[in-house]
Amino acid sequence: MFRQVSRDIRVIFERDPAAKSIWEVIFCYAGFHAVIFHRMAHWLYQHKLVLLPRMISQLSRFLTGIEIHPGAKIGQGFFIDHGSGVVIGETAEVGDNVTLYQGVTLGGTGKEKGKRHPTIGNNVVIGAGAKVLGSFKVGDNVKIGAGSVVNKVVPSDTTVVGIPGRIVLHNGVPIKDPDLRHDELPDPVNEMLKCLMQRVEYLEERLNDEESRYNVFEIIQHHDTSKRGVPPKGERESCDVRVRSNDL
Repeated sequence: MFRQVSRDIRVIFERDPAAKSIWEVIFCYAGFHAVIFHRMAHWLYQHKLVLLPRMISQLSRFLTGIEIHPGAKIGQGFFIDHGSGVVIGETAEVGDNVTLYQGVTLGGTGKEKGKRHPTIGNNVVIGAGAKVLGSFKVGDNVKIGAGSVVNKVVPSDTTVVGIPGRIVLHNGVPIKDPDLRHDELPDPVNEMLKCLMQRVEYLEERLNDEESRYNVFEIIQHHDTSKRGVPPKGERESCDVRVRSNDL
């Protein structure tokens, strides 16, 4: 148990540059407190107890703002940064060296029994406010951008952003750094809008070219009919009107 606590503290120093001392981590990091509470509750839950682990879970939620069901399986090197609003469901499984930011939900999508929460692989980073919903697997070395909603299988070595979550990076190179640069994530919606604007500009240029050619053709036609003594179209119509009025 002490080796486990020591590793949890070491992980915080590795991933949070704001951590200054061991005592600060022990007394001031809600994510660390939530993990300690969960490990106790999960041990009791594995020994077929129900009420006591749930009470520990609710106490942890009250003190930290983080809710982890006692049935959830948490691996080594787990780190919750800030942590307020994090929810992890009963059948969720989290691998080793996983980082969650505030507002993350590992939840279900229905009322079915059995496995209904996601399985998170190793070396995964899930950004602030992201929702991973359903019984599916998120592979190893995955980054999920802030605010994303993921509801289907995510292959290993990928980056996912958007609502619904879309894979925007899959280069086959394992992601070794467990940190997430939110400011460097690609924006597929913005890229799509840029392409759409470029297409609109191209079509407008084509339309202007067509209109220019049409106007030149009208000028040439008008010039030719004037030289032959044939009145232009507008004048021909007025002549026809005068002829009809004389007939009456």
